Amino acid sequence: MEEYIDNIDIQTVSAQTLAFIGDAVYNVYIRTYLTSKSTAKAGLLHNQSIKYVSAKGQSETIDKIMDMLTEEEVSVYKRGRNTNISTVSKHVDVVEYKKATGFECLIGYLYVTRQKERLDEIVKESIKCFN
Repeated sequence: MEEYIDNIDIQTVSAQTLAFIGDAVYNVYIRTYLTSKSTAKAGLLHNQSIKYVSAKGQSETIDKIMDMLTEEEVSVYKRGRNTNISTVSKHVDVVEYKKATGFECLIGYLYVTRQKERLDEIVKESIKCFN
């Protein structure tokens, strides 16, 4: 994987692409967390994950953790939040969707820049928002 990450130019990669990566990374973290806490079947775990990984959940999370972000992280979040979005899920309003995109952009950024310790810290805080 490292060689693939090396090919991503953080200066030119779009915010939407960082959000695309961040969505997947955050999903893996949340699914791993839920699996570590339960022996439930995959379908139930998936249903439990929705409160964390949905646009509504991510929007609520970013509101709660904003104070712990560095200036650089806030900048990355805003870059994602302010990107042009062509489609919005029918179950969420535009503001929530944009905030969720910003959150995912931040997660993607931390992953691509190999800030694993910080990524772990932010995901742990995001989990606390729902417990």
